[in-house]
Amino acid sequence: MKVLVPVKRVIDYNVKVRVKADGSGVDLANVKMSMNPFDEIAVEEAIRLREAGKVEEVIAVSIGVKQAQETLRTALAMGADRAILVVASDDVHQDIEPLAVAKILKAIVDEEQPGLVICGKQAIDNDMNATGQMLAALLGWSQATFASEVGIDGDHATVTREVDGGLQTIKVKMPTIVTVDLRLNEPRYASLPNIMKAKKKPLDEKTPADYGVDVSPRLTVVKTSEPPTRSAGIIVKTVDELVEKLKEAGAV
Repeated sequence: MKVLVPVKRVIDYNVKVRVKADGSGVDLANVKMSMNPFDEIAVEEAIRLREAGKVEEVIAVSIGVKQAQETLRTALAMGADRAILVVASDDVHQDIEPLAVAKILKAIVDEEQPGLVICGKQAIDNDMNATGQMLAALLGWSQATFASEVGIDGDHATVTREVDGGLQTIKVKMPTIVTVDLRLNEPRYASLPNIMKAKKKPLDEKTPADYGVDVSPRLTVVKTSEPPTRSAGIIVKTVDELVEKLKEAGAV
């Protein structure tokens, strides 16, 4: 069985995001980019399933700008077998919308015939949390979202989901779409030998036209702004003064 893992190139989670002065978007000039953390967890889970003998091949896919091949090389260095890059834009500021991504992924699934698609629950740049669900709808497959534990048993997958107030365990029929949460695993670091090996692994380059998908944006970002700056706190000298201030603020 093949496993398909979509990965996205995003601003590194350690970087403080800066908004452009004109409010037209986020400043990406000279900013460190890396793999979306949720997608990194998805890659790790796919590799673990292969190591456990549950799957034979792990295919990483990225849809975006040409520079996303660096993200795919990271997935290959972690242990993915091969990669597919769909160059859908020349502008690093253009975000390919979830529906377009899902349509391209559907075409790739139809071509590759994987038994499982594992993806991050959302990207940390737009927080859409939609691609996995849309892909399941387009394919007519079962889906399990927010997974914190995944097990494969024959033609079924058992998934523990993180829900409000606790955990939910469900059994879904394969093939299926699984979107992963933070507590599923801890991704491995790519070793130097594996980074070197990743350069020789196959990476196919495609375009949306190859799959008959139009990626023209349907949404327009009107304005981007930073959250308001927190106001300074108040220093109090005694506990009584603290309690009085809390009463005034309605906190007690």
